[in-house]
Amino acid sequence: MNPLSSPLRLLKRVFSSATRSKNTVEELQQSIGIRFSNPDLLRQALTHKSYLHENSGKGSESNGRMEFLGDSVLGLAVNGFLYQQFPLAEEGELTKMKSLLVSKAVLARRARAMHIGRFLFLAEAEVETGGRERTSILADGLEALIGAIYLDRDLDAAKKFLYEHLLCDAGKIIRDSKHTNYKSILQEYIQGEYRIHPDYRVLAEKGPEHEKLFTVEVSVHRKVLGRGTGKNKKEAEQAAARQAVAKLELQNGHPGMKG
Repeated sequence: MNPLSSPLRLLKRVFSSATRSKNTVEELQQSIGIRFSNPDLLRQALTHKSYLHENSGKGSESNGRMEFLGDSVLGLAVNGFLYQQFPLAEEGELTKMKSLLVSKAVLARRARAMHIGRFLFLAEAEVETGGRERTSILADGLEALIGAIYLDRDLDAAKKFLYEHLLCDAGKIIRDSKHTNYKSILQEYIQGEYRIHPDYRVLAEKGPEHEKLFTVEVSVHRKVLGRGTGKNKKEAEQAAARQAVAKLELQNGHPGMKG
């Protein structure tokens, strides 16, 4: 075997990776209509931790810290928007609306619409297991992108980006949630993470026929996430999903959040 073949293959791989990195950053800037003063910030926002584990030496930081920052910028922008748009809403109602808008399920849906998955730098193993469509990875990537825009530009630019890609549809998202939000949030998250559906099981039916009370539990891989009661199965399932979302919120910071 030619002793130079291995180094040459390595050099070719490094050159190919660098070219792809440059092209990816350029394409995303064109896609979102924002030209970064420091493209390295955008590159970091797109870099999942798995990529660094697989490609040592190709960058020193994943998008984790930037996602943390973007989460704060997102929360501030959404709070301000809701405060202005719903002047008669009480604190509890505003909190529920915010929880929906910043949920991983909703953020991932927006990220899919923007095709962010194809721009992410992921390990090959992550790609092969559906990482480019995974709810938590997409949502975290979008939050990291928000953080990058804030760092490269300012808060106003980040707010403008959020309005164009999320808050412009806030009313529709909130209205739709009145009937299906908890079940849909939970289902989108579980499907994105585990490629399965949450399992709902009726535990009990009590009371006379005209006043029955159903108790339902929801689980994933036999792990119970929530239980709820209602006057019919659908209502009980919604209550169980709501408890599951609250449990995930307590564990991870937002409903159906981090995997």
